Amino acid sequence: MGSITLPTWLFVILLALALWALLERLLVPGVRWYFRRKMNRVIHEISTRLNIELPEFKLTRRQVLIDRLFHDPRVQAAVEQACREQDTPRSVVAARVDRYAREFVPSFNAYLYFRIGYWLAKSLAKSLYRVRLGYTDTAALAAVNPKSSIVFVMNHRSNMDYVLVAFLAAERAALSYAVGEWAKIWPLQQLIRSMGAYFVRRNSGDPLYRVVLQRYVQMATEAGVPRAVYPEGGLSADGRLRPPRLGLLDYMLKAFDPGGGRDLVFIPVGINYDRVLEDRTLLMKLDPSAPRRGVPYALAKTLAFVASNLWLMVTGRWYRFGYACVNFGRPISMRDYVRSSGVDFRRLSDDERHREVERVAAQIMAAIASIIPVLPVSLVASVFLRNRGTPLSELELKSAVCRLIARLGEHGAHIYLPRGDLDYAVSVGLRMLLLRRIVEEQDGLFRAIAAEGALLAYYANAIEPLLAAADAPGPAAVGKAA
Repeated sequence: MGSITLPTWLFVILLALALWALLERLLVPGVRWYFRRKMNRVIHEISTRLNIELPEFKLTRRQVLIDRLFHDPRVQAAVEQACREQDTPRSVVAARVDRYAREFVPSFNAYLYFRIGYWLAKSLAKSLYRVRLGYTDTAALAAVNPKSSIVFVMNHRSNMDYVLVAFLAAERAALSYAVGEWAKIWPLQQLIRSMGAYFVRRNSGDPLYRVVLQRYVQMATEAGVPRAVYPEGGLSADGRLRPPRLGLLDYMLKAFDPGGGRDLVFIPVGINYDRVLEDRTLLMKLDPSAPRRGVPYALAKTLAFVASNLWLMVTGRWYRFGYACVNFGRPISMRDYVRSSGVDFRRLSDDERHREVERVAAQIMAAIASIIPVLPVSLVASVFLRNRGTPLSELELKSAVCRLIARLGEHGAHIYLPRGDLDYAVSVGLRMLLLRRIVEEQDGLFRAIAAEGALLAYYANAIEPLLAAADAPGPAAVGKAA
């Protein structure tokens, strides 16, 4: 029998194709079966141990949801309109819709979320901060119908918010976030999708894009997918609460059926930190003369920050970044709101609906402002800001903080005192400001450094709504102090 001679390049191609076939037919199905089995075990465990019922929407195959969104009647009507107005072939417009749908629809993986994501979030949060779950309106939260569509609405102080709230809420729900385009990089993009998040382009001027986003948000709302939303739309640059952006709220309320099977419930969440990792970068946005840096600069600064803290760890001089605290407030039921106000968002004109959504957003922001945790750094920073330029002894500082706490407590602020000890709380806040050279000590007196006034104000601004209520004449209690 004669031999057959093949060129080397052809042999390599045939070998690669054979390995690919082996991988596709034998190994890939086995790996899929293995992970599907582990995922089913996780789903069973969370449904029994944590009493979390994952919506069917989250467990549906991603391609099925993409097809459902693509073929939605309102999306298809928008496609036809875009074809007419832009004089564009339908195939081109349809390709855009398909691309948008793939941006929105996540590929939720229960195993990755509850096994890996939860562990990573918990480890990262606890390694950087002393994490505390502060005030929780337990009775009101327990009274929420489990079939409701739950939306956690919160202030946005740091990108750590995603990690912190996902970790603390993991025993209540598997949250879905709207994430900006900054995260659309490999492999972060795939990880975020697997955690159930979806990507949103800020300030998109494409009406077709907004229709597809609107329908996805409404589909998820109708399916009861728990979500986390930042009404401010972005990080606070000066520490104050920003005016709410109405886009996602409007999408959810526009299709809300008060007589339907699901209530729409907003749960206000207040977040505060003794140190925000991005504070100086955020403050630079307030300076119009500051140079606008690109991604390489941001990456270099991040690596330098990480290297500096690693060196402090090695030399035994590193401290965690103080306390990070989250409060969960009283739920706001849209079914109750509609009943008391006598409105039906579905039957309002666009202008009327926008005005009503503004009222809802104002109520939500007021609820968030009332439950922002009062932490040591915010307290001490507020005292230094109110005594700008005046040196204070440690005793004077503690007395001023004590008076501030008393006023805040009278007006329902939720104050977190570490160990329940005022002296320790002041020491913690003061140490953080001294370590960061925002405050200096000289001859036993402490004084805020003038050049760091903006940073000092940033941390005092975190509790500005509570301070404003405490300084206002007359009773203005917003709840019970924790």
